[in-house]
This record gives sequence, C-alpha cells and structure tokens, in this order.
Amino acid sequence: MPTFASLEDQLDLITKGAAEIVPLESLKERISKSIATGVPMRIKAGFDPTAPDLHLGHTVLLRKLKHFQALGHTVIFLIGDSTALIGDPTGRNVTRKPLTREQIAANAETYKEQVFKILDPEKTEVRYNSEWLDKLSYYDMVKLMAQFTVSQMLEREEFHKRFSEEQPIGLHEFIYPIAQGYDSVALECDVELGGTDQKFNLMRGRDLQKHFGQSQQIVLMTSIIEGLDGVQKMSKSLGNAIGVHEPSGEMYGKLMSISDELMWKYWTMLTDLRGSEIAQMQTDVVAGALHPMQAKKNLAWTITQDFHSKQEADAAAESWAKMFQQRGISEDVPAIKIALGADGLAILLDSKDGSAVRLPKLLQLAGLAASTGEATRKIAENAVSVDGEKYSGKSLEGVKAGSSHTLRLGKKSIRVEWVS
Repeated sequence: MPTFASLEDQLDLITKGAAEIVPLESLKERISKSIATGVPMRIKAGFDPTAPDLHLGHTVLLRKLKHFQALGHTVIFLIGDSTALIGDPTGRNVTRKPLTREQIAANAETYKEQVFKILDPEKTEVRYNSEWLDKLSYYDMVKLMAQFTVSQMLEREEFHKRFSEEQPIGLHEFIYPIAQGYDSVALECDVELGGTDQKFNLMRGRDLQKHFGQSQQIVLMTSIIEGLDGVQKMSKSLGNAIGVHEPSGEMYGKLMSISDELMWKYWTMLTDLRGSEIAQMQTDVVAGALHPMQAKKNLAWTITQDFHSKQEADAAAESWAKMFQQRGISEDVPAIKIALGADGLAILLDSKDGSAVRLPKLLQLAGLAASTGEATRKIAENAVSVDGEKYSGKSLEGVKAGSSHTLRLGKKSIRVEWVS
C-alpha cells in the first residue's frame, strides 16, 4: 500500500497559490481517506488546444498538478479536443471562431510535448474528452442539458453581460460548461483544478457528479497571473507573456524585468517551493539578509532551468549580467534588453545620434505598457512623464549615444540608456 505524506504536509503544498478551494473541509477529508486507504486521489485539469503554444500563465495549473503528482496522487492531463470545437466562453465578449479537427489535433500534439517539461510522463494519465463526449447520443445530451436552466446559464458573468448588451450568444456556448462538467463524471474526479475565472464551469462538474450519484469533486482555483506589465492577465495577444518555448536568454531576461511585487507571485505560482520557504525568503529580504535583486535572479534561474537546463540557465544568467551589470555586450543577446528600473538598472538600446524614438513603442518595450495602443492612451491621459516632467509628445527627439531618460507610467519607472 502506498505511503502518503501527512495531512499537514500535503496541505502545505496543495494550498500554495490556491485562491479558493470549494469546499476546503471536503479536501481535508478526501486526503485523510487517501492516507488511510492507500488509494490516491484523482486530480484533473483540462486544457483546450486552441493555440499551438503555451506560456507561463498556462503552466500554473500544470505546476499544481505536479504538486499532487509529487504527493503520490493520480494526475490527469485532459486535452479538450471536443470542447475545443465549441471554445470556452470564459472571458469572451464574442463567440469564438471554430477550429477544425486537424488544427485541434496538431495543437494537442504540441501541448503534450510542452507539458512534460513539468509533469512526469510515466505518472501522468493523458486523456482526450472526445473519448466520451463524441459517444454521447442525442438522447444523452438532452438529458444532460435538462439538468440546467437558461437562467442558470445567464448567471454567468460573460453571458449576462452579452445578454444585457444585446450581443449574440450561440446556443452551443451553453453546452461548454455542461460538457466540461461531464468530463468530471467520466473521469470520476476527486479534485478539478482551474483559474478563478473558470469557477462557473468547474462547479458544473460538482452538479453533474451529484446527479450521477458520485462523490462531488473538490474545486481548487488558482489566481490569474499577471504578465510582464504586472497589470493585465498574461496573454500573447497583449504582448506581456513569456512563452514556454522561448530561448533561455529571452526567458531569463523577461523574468528579470518584472517588478519586485510581482516576483513573489511568480515564486508562488510558477515554482515548486513551498509556501513556508517563500515566506522565509521574504523575511530574509525584509531583514536585509537577501537582496531583492538576488531573489529575482534566483527566480529567473529556477524557471529558466525548468524549461531548458541547468547549463542553459547558467549561461542566460551570465549573459544577462554581462549586458546589464558589467555593461558588456553578449553576442547571443539581442540589442534590446529590458530590466527593472526600480533597482537602478536600465534598458540598453542601440541608436544613432540625433534620431527620434517612438515613445509608445519604448513604453511597451520597457514593460510599462502592455501594448503601444495602451501607451498611446496613457500619453493622451497625461499619465506619462519623462525625466520627471509630464510628456505629451509621441517621440523622444534628438537621442544621443551616452544620454539617458527616466520614463514613468503610474507607479512604475525605468531608466533608458542609449548606446552606440
């Protein structure tokens, strides 16, 4: 019979980074039962392969799956190849464009390659929800849909907003949370993981498990992780994401650009350190025993090593140090690098004497704005300052090698140095 860690030890790792657990007492009971019987819990997280590449925001749930896996429980990486035909309405104000089966299959293959950078392939149960959803008859689907009402569906924030604004809602979109809920029935899950924005979908699994006479799953939700700007949800479309497949040097450099405040959330959501270890690190920073810059270097190295290798993480750290701390130029580093202004570091940019530099693009590169569009709006709102003065121009004129400017947007600032 397998030997499991104590309830306290398991909760220390499982609850790290959890925003909400519904219900927490049931999770404690389920863990205690697992310890007593030697039967591992079944934990699942579902991912619709709607795009070929994952970014670090996607790995928050994978990391939590890994924690359950490390504790001896059965983890299920569920690929939503059938639900992807609908598209999750979460966070959407319009109906998603449908994907073809071929696109979904191709994306699913790249997902599997990427997730095993975190999960143990030998201990991971990979499933596709087409295994059961595609076998449901018309009669089966009608019976499932009969468990819910239109008013229940309109309680969902996205649907309610679209209905109020007279925006179209496809009937097939109502099927999505029901299909996701049925996944939990088919897999007989003990715990389902998801972001806080997924709560409506996740709770439907509990509803359907109760209907089918199963023990209701525990829902563990993680916070939405912000991107490099520290404001908006990490997203490739916003230009604030760090891709799982990015070169080690780029990954390390982007991680070094985040704010000190966001650093602690990344430690919590994107690493395997326990909450108690992170709390001790924060205590050391406050006491002056650990410099926040070193804590950030450790974070960047840890995450880069997870997705590449120790050797590549070492090389990325050395290259970054040459560029930003010794003002040297590393051959394998692009001309533009971003670092944290609050710690006295700077962006180094190639320039020609007397040239003009577009300010919105510069604000985006510096991580002060998620996009040039946002930067343009902030400039118009008089929210941007250059060298302590409010700035309404679209360009910095007469840039010269060796000169520098301090840019500020809101509470964030960074120094820009121009090199020949």
